[in-house]
Amino acid sequence: SPWAVLVLALVLVGLWAPCVLSRQPNFIVILADDVGWGDLGANWAETKETPHLDQLAAEGTRFVDFHSAASTCSPSRASLLTGRLGVRNGVTHNFAISSLGGLPLNETTLAEVLREAGYSTGAIGKWHLGHHGRHHPNSRGFDYYFGIPYSHDMGCTDTPGYNLPPCPPCPRHGTAAREARKDCYTEVALPLLENVTIVQQPVELGSLATRYAEEAERFIQRASDSGRPFFLYLALAHMHVPLTPPLPPAPGRGIYGASLSEMDALVGRIKEVADSHGKGNTLLWFAGDNGPWAQKCELAGRLGPFVGAWQRQRGGSSAKQTTWEGGHRVPALVYWPGRVPARRTSHALLSVLDVFPTLVALAGAALPPNRHFDGLDVSPVLFGWSDVGHKVLLHPNSGAAGKVGEIEALRLAQYKAFYTTGGAMACDGSTGPAEWHQPPLIFNLERDLQEQEPLDVASREYQAVLPAISRAYAQALQDIAADNVSVADYSQDPAAIPCCSVQHVGCRCHGAHGATLHPLVEKRTPQLCL
Repeated sequence: SPWAVLVLALVLVGLWAPCVLSRQPNFIVILADDVGWGDLGANWAETKETPHLDQLAAEGTRFVDFHSAASTCSPSRASLLTGRLGVRNGVTHNFAISSLGGLPLNETTLAEVLREAGYSTGAIGKWHLGHHGRHHPNSRGFDYYFGIPYSHDMGCTDTPGYNLPPCPPCPRHGTAAREARKDCYTEVALPLLENVTIVQQPVELGSLATRYAEEAERFIQRASDSGRPFFLYLALAHMHVPLTPPLPPAPGRGIYGASLSEMDALVGRIKEVADSHGKGNTLLWFAGDNGPWAQKCELAGRLGPFVGAWQRQRGGSSAKQTTWEGGHRVPALVYWPGRVPARRTSHALLSVLDVFPTLVALAGAALPPNRHFDGLDVSPVLFGWSDVGHKVLLHPNSGAAGKVGEIEALRLAQYKAFYTTGGAMACDGSTGPAEWHQPPLIFNLERDLQEQEPLDVASREYQAVLPAISRAYAQALQDIAADNVSVADYSQDPAAIPCCSVQHVGCRCHGAHGATLHPLVEKRTPQLCL
């Protein structure tokens, strides 16, 4: 009857209402570095250091089958900002402090799309997508940048953070040249940038979390005062290797636990600031860039149940740099009062790749043309209307085995297939040998989260799922081959290293004799990042 049609129409309008926004929402994307799935208390009961993140989970939705787009830094970040895997956007491994290139300039970033849609855009924290010339964040769609252009262990400091093995402080003026130490950057100080200006070199790591929080608050305030919606990309230094924590080591988890608590407090502060500018106006998305850095031993995070047991039996780590679950399954939370359901746990298969198309859709903007995207608009999952994400999710090689960036592992529903396996460096120094599998190893993650026992090739289950996996794999490779793909420039030149004063040992900005002003009141150095 006409009345039934009218009632049905009203119901449908009501269901759609959360997506019909009266104004463009603000977006805050917080990306933690090398955080383990089990580092979130809401995920893993043994973890006690994340009360603010756990509260975020209670007031929003927790995603327990959420994945990074690669198991190492630069490729994962490039995928977040483009919605495309490294085999498409060109970023397949990490950039160096002397890199001339970065994320290819023909790739369109999320910040560029949102700025064109009227957003004020800011990036705070770790960049690691190229800092030289037009690869700097200010040239990639961000109105404002404050942070370290790569990882915070890629340069020396006067008060080094925790590392394993420990790294020495920066050389002082007049000190004798020292022998280079493996895995330590001993000759060039770590820079802190505000836009293109180096404001501190070397960085004072002990105050870095506070400075990031303060700059984030200032950016949000400026954007709110302007009346424009904002997009803040906050890429934390935590938990790569712990900074110098302001608090004593936490009982049970020591230095790592104290650093985890510091990160948790920082996220809590950002949530509080966002809420103070209108609760319900801002979507906050927290995720990790990849799994824990296992070779750092007690300075690495928790995997939870995703231990990659099959690989561990053969040597090496199954975390960062690998395609095992511990390398790419990361904690993820979305908080948006009145829009995203509270106290909900989603089992949808999602990825950091989905951030780009989802935020673009929510902003009312359009995806860039003439390219394929690996990410999906998952707003129906965020709003609780659906719990279906990717049917197929690709996991690129990230350094442990196989050619970096190549796709040799994939997920299809609850099944995980490996055409190549290998272990990264473990705490004991071992690495697992690269092995190629034809036919592939297949695990059923529904009953084997530990990836301990692959399906028997002769079993009915294996024979039933193999054709579907083979088709999905072939279709994915064909789609990539037919796409407009980019190639990153990985060439290096020492002249590209950010250095505020080449006359001073270690590129020291403040005081030729090693004096460093208090980081919160120091005079800004008018040197430009070359």
